[in-house]
Amino acid sequence: MLRLPPFDLRRAATVGEVARILAGEGAREGRQVRLVAGGTDLWPNMKRRHQSADTVISLRGVAGLSGVSNGGGELRLGATTTLSQAVADPTIRGRYPALARAVASISTPVLRNMGTLGGNLCLDTRCTYYNQNEEWRRSIDYCMKEAGSVCWVAPGSSRCWAISASDSAPILCALKARVRLVSSGGERVIAVEDLFADDGIEYLAKRPDEVLTEILLPAASAHGDETDSCRAAYWKLRRRGSIDFAVLSACVAVWMDGSGTVTDARIYLGAVASRPSAAAEAAAALLGKPLTPDSIAEASRLARRAATPLDNTDFQAQWRGTMVGRYLEAALRECAGLESERLPPKHHLPVL
Repeated sequence: MLRLPPFDLRRAATVGEVARILAGEGAREGRQVRLVAGGTDLWPNMKRRHQSADTVISLRGVAGLSGVSNGGGELRLGATTTLSQAVADPTIRGRYPALARAVASISTPVLRNMGTLGGNLCLDTRCTYYNQNEEWRRSIDYCMKEAGSVCWVAPGSSRCWAISASDSAPILCALKARVRLVSSGGERVIAVEDLFADDGIEYLAKRPDEVLTEILLPAASAHGDETDSCRAAYWKLRRRGSIDFAVLSACVAVWMDGSGTVTDARIYLGAVASRPSAAAEAAAALLGKPLTPDSIAEASRLARRAATPLDNTDFQAQWRGTMVGRYLEAALRECAGLESERLPPKHHLPVL
């Protein structure tokens, strides 16, 4: 049986108390202080010694961190709202169905009952050479994400190439969502795409002394059929229809005017880099055009340039790269109301 290593567990009742504990425990000075809500990722990682902590602060009892509410034209999603609560929420399902689809694809019902939105956003990066048991990793020597000095995916590289496999992150980037970060020194609100850094080890731009308290979804990104409304889609590639992490996700949000011409578009790819990858060239190719099979095919071709899958997760990297265009094409065809072609079984898309 794998056991947790020794650490100090602190419980907080308010966000202010969490911030004070983070500051008092020296999080910004480099002490290993971690936050936990559902613990579906942190506890297994600590048991396998992938992650360590001097202090762990529980967010489960913090008032005001859970729930979905409207305010100021934005939809507020509390960071400790469970994944199951998010999927079941009628406002999310009705106004942001692509987000509900993405969250419904995470792991299994039991783990979605424990896992949280904030936890999934801050999910640790993954790699074949990192997510193994202690004996396996010791046998080849540790990678640089653990205790070694070499990235076994790219031995000549000076950085870690572990991938971001969060399902909520790329679709929230596409929907122009923002997050609120709070510390003892104040708070700031940043775009979700600015929360991530392109490094497998230092994958979050969030400071160690900050706590993510809420996710803010703009009203302009809500689903609708009227002029200038948003349509979004999420498609996920994995070996099985549940449990497995993404090895590719294609996330699209498009805004169209009354004539069906695309006025704005955002495309993000998940699980092909250490952070959600913006396919800006592909998105720009859609502007000023209707969503037709030809414009969709051109954008899907251009999206391949934004993906750099490596041999550090399931399936061959070359094949995953090929699937970028196929999955993006499916997502865009869904936004256009067209039938999907040459795509995987229906069970890869959770039924809401």
